[in-house]
Amino acid sequence: MVGSYSQHSDAFLPHLEGAGIPYIGGYGVTNAEFTSPLSYPVNGGQPSLLAGLGKELGATCGPVSLVRPDTIAGDALPPMLNAGLTAGGHGKAEDQRAPEDATEYSTQAEAAMENATGGKAGDGKGCVVTALGDRTATFMDSFRRTRDDYPDVRAGTVLGSVDQTVINAAGAAAGPFEGAYVTGWYPVTSDPAWAPMKTVISEEAFSDTRIDPTDTGVQTTWIAYTVFRQAVESLDGGEVTAHSVRGALDDGLEITTGGLTPTLRWEFTDQLASIGFPRLVNAEVTLQAVREGRLVAAKKGFVDVTKTLEKADVD
Repeated sequence: MVGSYSQHSDAFLPHLEGAGIPYIGGYGVTNAEFTSPLSYPVNGGQPSLLAGLGKELGATCGPVSLVRPDTIAGDALPPMLNAGLTAGGHGKAEDQRAPEDATEYSTQAEAAMENATGGKAGDGKGCVVTALGDRTATFMDSFRRTRDDYPDVRAGTVLGSVDQTVINAAGAAAGPFEGAYVTGWYPVTSDPAWAPMKTVISEEAFSDTRIDPTDTGVQTTWIAYTVFRQAVESLDGGEVTAHSVRGALDDGLEITTGGLTPTLRWEFTDQLASIGFPRLVNAEVTLQAVREGRLVAAKKGFVDVTKTLEKADVD
């Protein structure tokens, strides 16, 4: 199984494990992707994104509010953001739970804004971080309508919850994402490292507008196929089966992705096994910002948040 993402890995991973089928390139939406011995995630999922965002905002923000799903998966998010905030010299974020299937979030937006500024009369330049996945755009619409009373509040979010298409749909430079910090797993889409992917899309899928090179799902799947291709090539002409591909990946094969990620290599007892993420091997993130309606690099290169995550209070 190559690429894709789901909040329901607890339901499908046991079936893959029972059949011995490796899962290459999951999004890291759920913790199961970082614990299953048959999972080979190519990025650090929400934990790395939130830790990286917290580390950046911790040095520049006043009070921080985290708006996240009121779900089991959502319960795992505050410790990761707080680990980053602590690394940035900040206190913990206010944990604002929200229904993941709401059609509007005015109540949550108002509460998050008040916490981030100390109320309408407050002068603290706080930040609101949203990690609502597909509902982030819905929340940001409520954020936009509430923001007039809180002009100094800044927004922060993570790729996977927002990408360039979401920013465009929200009004681009005139929308609520303008000025927001966004942490991502990979370089911005304009980076030359994406040229091979863009070439393939242009040559092989030129008429399929569903394949958008700015979409993080497309990008993650491209990297997943890169892993699969190198695993197959390492077999040196041998039979390609679920068992042989797993064997190659489990035998210390090092995967290079042309600068889109660090070198990938999976070991079941990796550095982050101590906090329950034994398969999380790539904890490097990029810091981006929305400027003039476009996602651009806010800092060059990657930020490694492995040490930050090691200090996360996951209990």
